[in-house]
Amino acid sequence: MTCLALVAFVAVLLLLLPLSLTARRRMVRALARVWFAVTLVRLDVRNRHFLDTQPAVVVANHASYLDGIILKAVLPARFGFVIKREVTQVPLMHFLLRRIGSQFVERRNHFRGGRDAKRIIDLAKRGESVAIFPEGTFETKPGLAAFRPGAFKAAVEGQLDVVPIVIDGSRAMLSADHWLPRPGKLVITALEPIAIEGHGREAMNRIASLSRNAILSVLDEPDLVSLESVE
Repeated sequence: MTCLALVAFVAVLLLLLPLSLTARRRMVRALARVWFAVTLVRLDVRNRHFLDTQPAVVVANHASYLDGIILKAVLPARFGFVIKREVTQVPLMHFLLRRIGSQFVERRNHFRGGRDAKRIIDLAKRGESVAIFPEGTFETKPGLAAFRPGAFKAAVEGQLDVVPIVIDGSRAMLSADHWLPRPGKLVITALEPIAIEGHGREAMNRIASLSRNAILSVLDEPDLVSLESVE
């Protein structure tokens, strides 16, 4: 954790420099990779060629605070991130994320949440690639929760392919009820891009279902939605 804090501090100092957004993203991507290398965590990235789809909306399962760092290390620098607005209450983290072009979305206030969602849709319409955790947050309990519609609405409105990603191992390394990461192995699997067909809610629901089923087919965790319906 000390190493992570040091890397974050270096990142903040470098982000003070008057660099372009692309340069700042590349720099933070390199620092994320440095942190994993120094901590002897191997990132096993599978089907990396699917990440060359551009532009695209990446959707990934969410199980740990490490997930954002993982995607930052793995995804091309062109990707921006969509993050819950609660993070803005942490000044250092807010500064770092804002300087790499991250977008913040409100989950509790519907008015502000709608305005944030429109901003993400406008980015997609301009052809900008974004990465989103459609579960919105993560819990201690293993499993894939229900997907929120925002990522898929943005993909349909912008007519951008959706690339599902499965992150395996981050929950074991740093779960919701732990502060210090444990040693472990991370496997990141990019799945075949899903093309948008049609418009409106029907297209959005179709893409969300296909993306979720694709992730579940690889993820070694249960479907929490199915479990809840059985209970």
